[in-house]
This record gives sequence, C-alpha cells and structure tokens, in this order.
Amino acid sequence: MAQSTARLERYLEDELGECRSEDVDRRLDELGALEAALGPSRVETELDVLSALANETRLTLVRSLVAAKGELCVCELDALVDVSESAISHALSTLSEAGLVSGRKDGRWKKYRATNRAVALVTVLDGGIGDE
Repeated sequence: MAQSTARLERYLEDELGECRSEDVDRRLDELGALEAALGPSRVETELDVLSALANETRLTLVRSLVAAKGELCVCELDALVDVSESAISHALSTLSEAGLVSGRKDGRWKKYRATNRAVALVTVLDGGIGDE
C-alpha cells in the first residue's frame, strides 16, 4: 500500500502542482467509493456474462436472438449453428443463467428471446454505443 500511495502522491503532484496529505486522503476516499460501487458480487456477475459470451456457439446464438428482435424456437436456432442439440441446449442454459436470454415453453416447443442486457452488449460490441 505504501508504494501505491507514493505513486499516487507523485501523480497528484504532477496533476495539481503540489500534493498535500489531504489531497491524497480525498483521492483515496474517492477511489474507495469506486471500489465499493463495483462490489465483488457485481464483478462476479459481469464475469459470468462475459464468460457466457466467450464461446462461438453462444455468441452466435445471442447475436441471432438480438437480430431476430423476437423469439426463435430452438429448432430455428439449430439451423444457425453447426453443433449437436445437446450443445445448443447447454449453450442456451449457460446464456439463460447469465441473464442474456429468456426461454418459455410453447406447447412442444421451447422459444428463446434476447434480454435487454444481451441487446445492450451486442450493441456495444458492434460499436453502436459510445463510439468515438
């Protein structure tokens, strides 16, 4: 901690032209608030979401459901990816647990749709939000 505080002091000296202990304390408080806002459970949830997308089949399924702007049956999703039915089922289960898709039974058929989180993530990945 002493080494990081020394670096912070040097940084604040460069930024402010001088660095007092109050400046360091205030900045450490601000950084503590940032850390608290993230929280370990939020970071874990976000890692689960990113992990769910870190697979070609799952990413293809999410992108397809976002592009569909509605529900698709598992049989329709099967036509989009070259994997077994079991792999599709497992992929959709992982995506559902991560909060990226939701599914419902419709008689004999299971239908899925992208969640708002999935839409937002795909939009960001495509460069549609915050593009600079």
